[in-house]
Amino acid sequence: MNSNDRNLRNIGVIAHVDAGKTTVTERILFHTGENHRIGEVHDGSARMDFDPQERQRGITIDSAAVSVQWKGAQINIIDTPGHIDFNVEVRRALRVLDGAVVVFDGVAGVEPQTETNWRLADGYGVPRIAFVNKLDRVGADFRRVVSMIGERLGVKALVLQLPIGAEGGFRGVVDLLAMRSLVWPHDDASEPPQVGAVPPELLDLAVRERERLLEAVVEQDDELLLAYLNGQALPVEALRRAIRKGVLAQAFVPVLGGSAYRNRGVEPLLDAVVDFLPRPGDLPATENRPAADARAPLAALAFKLAHDGHAGMVFVRVYSGRLRRGDTVLNTVTGRVERVSRLYEVHADERIDIDEAQAGDIVAVVGLKDTLTGHTLSDRAHPVQLETISVPEPVIDVALEPLRQADQQALTAALALLQREDPSLRVRQDAESGQLILSGMGELQLEVAVERLRSRHGIDAAVGRPEVAYRESISKEAEVNHVHRKQSGGPGQFAELRLRLAPLERGAGLRFESRITGGAIPKEFIPAVEAGVRRAAQSGVLAGFPTVDLQATLLDGSFHERDSSTLAFDLAAAAAFREAAAQAGPVLLEPVMAVEVITPQDHLGDVIGDLHRRRGTVRAHGSRGNAAVIDAEVPLKEMFGYIGSLRALSQGRAQYTMQFDRYRQAAAERAASMPA
Repeated sequence: MNSNDRNLRNIGVIAHVDAGKTTVTERILFHTGENHRIGEVHDGSARMDFDPQERQRGITIDSAAVSVQWKGAQINIIDTPGHIDFNVEVRRALRVLDGAVVVFDGVAGVEPQTETNWRLADGYGVPRIAFVNKLDRVGADFRRVVSMIGERLGVKALVLQLPIGAEGGFRGVVDLLAMRSLVWPHDDASEPPQVGAVPPELLDLAVRERERLLEAVVEQDDELLLAYLNGQALPVEALRRAIRKGVLAQAFVPVLGGSAYRNRGVEPLLDAVVDFLPRPGDLPATENRPAADARAPLAALAFKLAHDGHAGMVFVRVYSGRLRRGDTVLNTVTGRVERVSRLYEVHADERIDIDEAQAGDIVAVVGLKDTLTGHTLSDRAHPVQLETISVPEPVIDVALEPLRQADQQALTAALALLQREDPSLRVRQDAESGQLILSGMGELQLEVAVERLRSRHGIDAAVGRPEVAYRESISKEAEVNHVHRKQSGGPGQFAELRLRLAPLERGAGLRFESRITGGAIPKEFIPAVEAGVRRAAQSGVLAGFPTVDLQATLLDGSFHERDSSTLAFDLAAAAAFREAAAQAGPVLLEPVMAVEVITPQDHLGDVIGDLHRRRGTVRAHGSRGNAAVIDAEVPLKEMFGYIGSLRALSQGRAQYTMQFDRYRQAAAERAASMPA
């Protein structure tokens, strides 16, 4: 069966932190009958935020999946975190989803993390609909948010609704397609909206907005366009089909409005998900998204790992074929065969045993031993490898030491497990101090990881002060010839190689290439050379930070029939790398953050001055309502403790958000101050 015959939607709910996406999801659960009582984020009863830390902190940390039914359609929903520290959760959700609901704060509009997530969705080609939430809040402005969506995100915002009432008086919406009003009389979620005529005071505006809507929609269908030009009436269902076509082609983004907390606007949002977002087979097949055919060979992508204390679960999206309990499948990344012990349909923190999943399904698998985020599972007779999931580079480090020496091995094992679950966490051992270094995207992510060490694994650790995760790179080419020779007792060691290092653009990482011809170095030793280079690159020559953004090219070498080995070439490559890096103009790179500050206008000058003192650059500033908005870039090193300074400057009235922007070369005096 082709999966576009199934009435199924795989969608994500994404937004900036505090825009209300978990509240939107909780209302969806209630209105679809999945929950019989409404969960609230503020009192810790939200079903989607079931982790104890999520309930304690009032934010989403891990993406959570749930399945609901609405008007004959099954909707698989992944609720994602909004905080930048947990952005990897958004990345891996968007990689496997077919559509998304993007939630916007009706007061703040397009916020930095929303923009970041929007660009990620662009990269994965995910069709979207927009929901402007919190229209009952003071300062909410639907039209301004629509304008921001168009200007900041560079898309055509297709307005499907107009709000009825404003701020505390918001009570419903005008449905521009059907030209009717939907009014929720009070906050009782069990009551459906009252359907009526468009309020007289909004009629002229609704007529104008509907005309704009029609002009955009009829471009998607030749018959509709001809009927429109001839002045004929356009059936609402035909308009819905044309909107769906435009959404799939990403020609525009439908915009709806409401207040999830007040239970206003959720049912029309669910209708829009079913009407406009794609089924698994609706999007064109690509190399990384096979045709959604359950009769085809299996192709599935692992996108998340979780551990509940008993067994590890791997969440997978089945793109084609079927996955059954008891199947043996090929992990095409590792080359190993894995066995599916159990299959689950997941509803937040609840699991339902199933026997089979087919093309289009998102399920949890138990029994996979060596499968990690981004690995492909396929039919053993028809191997295929799908595009993996990109993981952001960590920018902040903390040193960890167990309070009890007996916990040293347990700490190492627990950190390895955390890293399996969250690939944006990195663990390494400091070459000089021997301390375990945990790296991540921000202080909050590291706090959560340390708390999980305690609560899940019973390990109390001393945590060092957060430090910036600097990187090193090179500024020019260097080429060295290195001979590794050891003849003192026992078997000898011999390896000779010529290695060239050359700088690459920022963000390129480390690339390795072999140009060995004629068997100067046997091909079985080439992987050892690459391993040695990458190992040496983990501790650079300036201050011991990982070396990135360079090309390492193996040009030539020689070997000894008896004394050469993989170990000898590994050691030779590491020594050659260190020698070449020292000659290649090593430079220190520091992480720079994109910072957005919202402050009352009368504190604007003080805030900008403080950002300049922190070596920041103000890229732009403007206004949002009666507040000033500053867009700046600031080195992460200067942002520690910023919230206290900002509150002091603004009498506690300003707020800020920041996210990693890029690495850039640090000033010479900062590089000189680093310990050698």
